[in-house]
Amino acid sequence: MVLLGVNDLGHPGTIASPSETVTAQQLVDGHRQLIARAHAAGLRIHGGTILPFKGDSLGFHTLENEAKRQALNTWIRTSGEYDSVIDFDAATRDPADPQRLRPEFDGGDGLHPNDAGTAAMAAAVPVHLFR
Repeated sequence: MVLLGVNDLGHPGTIASPSETVTAQQLVDGHRQLIARAHAAGLRIHGGTILPFKGDSLGFHTLENEAKRQALNTWIRTSGEYDSVIDFDAATRDPADPQRLRPEFDGGDGLHPNDAGTAAMAAAVPVHLFR
């Protein structure tokens, strides 16, 4: 299961140099490399959407990063390149503001889920993937 991208979006300009800023296409290309490597090894690979992080205390959320998150999540959901998709975004977002974690799932920084959020993520994983 692949759940990658939020640090690639948030670190440049916060704890990493702005020169490390990535595009949505670069994120997609990275996911494609992982998919190709898994399939070349005869493995199935499952993609997880990036959780919402508007209002995070680390400064990750910007309009530009939100647009990239949305673009990557759309690609993960619709490209058909992963063997399956686990929609962690849908499982954890606040219905009143889909760019934020549900308040009851927020670990306190607006970015990381708490135990209830992690349980919601676990519940979003289809059991048949383990058979």
